[in-house]
Amino acid sequence: MADLADPVPAVWTPPLAEPVARELCTDCGVSRTSDPKQCGQACQFIKPDYPAMELRVHGRVRDPAKPDEAFFGPFRRMVRAAMKQPRQGAQWTGITTMIGERLLQTGAVDAVLTMAQDPDDKWKPMPVIVTKAEGMKACRGMRMGYAPLLSLLEPARDAGHKRIAVIGIPCQIYALRQLEQKLGFEKLYAIGTPCSDNTTTESFHQFLDLLSDKPDSITYLEFRADYHVELRFDDGRVKEIPFLLLPISKLPPDFFPMTCRTCVDYTNTLADITVGYMGGQGEQWLLIRNERGEELLRVLGDEVRLSEPGSAGKRTAPVKGFMKNVELAAGGLPVRGMPNWLRPLMGWLMPKVGPRGLEFARTRVEMKAIESVLHLRRQYPQRIKNMVPAHVWALVKPYGIEPQDGERK
Repeated sequence: MADLADPVPAVWTPPLAEPVARELCTDCGVSRTSDPKQCGQACQFIKPDYPAMELRVHGRVRDPAKPDEAFFGPFRRMVRAAMKQPRQGAQWTGITTMIGERLLQTGAVDAVLTMAQDPDDKWKPMPVIVTKAEGMKACRGMRMGYAPLLSLLEPARDAGHKRIAVIGIPCQIYALRQLEQKLGFEKLYAIGTPCSDNTTTESFHQFLDLLSDKPDSITYLEFRADYHVELRFDDGRVKEIPFLLLPISKLPPDFFPMTCRTCVDYTNTLADITVGYMGGQGEQWLLIRNERGEELLRVLGDEVRLSEPGSAGKRTAPVKGFMKNVELAAGGLPVRGMPNWLRPLMGWLMPKVGPRGLEFARTRVEMKAIESVLHLRRQYPQRIKNMVPAHVWALVKPYGIEPQDGERK
């Protein structure tokens, strides 16, 4: 075990083992641990049990009396949020990394396990152990690509860290929850971010190449809830592209891996707090799920501005249109049947009349649920019985999708 009295860097990455080859794998890091066979127990793409896990993590399952829990999982409350003083380099205003910073400053944790920028590629995530508050600055901003975050659990424990926070996406947090009892940490906070459509860093560079003739000058990219992608450049320029004008049709069919197309946990339901944007209407959207989540929000004190989330528009038509595109895609990316002349008009119109706020979040969750069922039926019919939980079947039922013979436990 390392002597914690010795000077340690604020941010460090231990040597990582090579991943073990798996099917439907996002390289969460479990296969790189001393016991790669743990994947069979931990992986959300094998046989997830969300009711049992929600009961253990949050003390209860989804409450039928709270309709939004059918979409977003158990939560105590939902809020719109923004740091009163936005942090430089943050993707939004810096809520996620500020939580980690405050946890380290107050001694609530010894280490934060999260992602920083790979030194050779600003868009590639590099898993890091952060042991000093100032180290969280290196973790601000968005990365794109697979990231073996959970490979850090054993090195963190072996270094003597007993109280940790983990900032991760759903497939990482699910596996973390499956393994946390055997890890032996005295305290573990899970800070979750939503995720639906990851891709490899190499493929993401292909996307950037289509967005600009100088892709290396792009410093920031965000998919916003107002149906636009925002780009920022190193010369200070800002460009906004409506979703409907994105060059999706020019991407290779496997741009979004099958794992992402069949993920049933968009909102990171097993985190103590989920920090995202979907229901935020221009700010961030927080789901505080349990008492640990309340602790995490409290560490921000009066530095954070909170308000009630709003909701507007109707989701049914956009979800039905998305379902048709997925059905027509025949295993590739969703196709766009809209005439080119109409797209600019719809790109202008959707932020004004389309689903906004919580209705936008419900829309995306239903889309992901439909996408998961349809792609599993096409590509992995033998897995659908174990991979699709009951709450997902409930979400797709209003759109005429119901379990066929052998598809439900």
